[in-house]
Amino acid sequence: MKKKLVLYTLFGSFMLGIWLATNPATAAEIKIGYVNAIKVIEQAPQAESALKKLQSEFEPRDKKLVDMQNTIKQTEDDLKKNALVMPESDRSAKERALLVLKRDLKRATQEFREDYNMRRNEELAALQRLVKKVIIDIAKQENYDLIVHEGTIYASSTIDITDKVLKKLSQESANQ
Repeated sequence: MKKKLVLYTLFGSFMLGIWLATNPATAAEIKIGYVNAIKVIEQAPQAESALKKLQSEFEPRDKKLVDMQNTIKQTEDDLKKNALVMPESDRSAKERALLVLKRDLKRATQEFREDYNMRRNEELAALQRLVKKVIIDIAKQENYDLIVHEGTIYASSTIDITDKVLKKLSQESANQ
């Protein structure tokens, strides 16, 4: 899917270049802009806000995982220290309990990662929708005919509107 998107983008850029080369009068009338989408996503104030939101949402579960790890470590240390003086039944009961703890930790860690990734993707999708809306708003307000981002090999600073997008995102963040 991603390969098709890159091919379509490259083909579209190629066709646009041919069209502009054969129609110089029309090319002078076209207003083109470029946005560094990665820079926008990384530097947008909404991205930092989303990250803080995720951290506060998942911090209690992360602490539980750390507590489980500490409990396992203490149990292992206790077993190493007292294995020789401990009755066989107590030792094997602790070993079984340790296995259960490790299994529970593995399961909880996997669930944590899946939930975190799902929420991170939700936040990223919301941010991408907002960035797209801001780019379209700027394009309409400033009469751009074409805005490009992914698949762009080169864009001069004269058509780079990334800082405008970041400025508008900052304004929207301040208004919320």
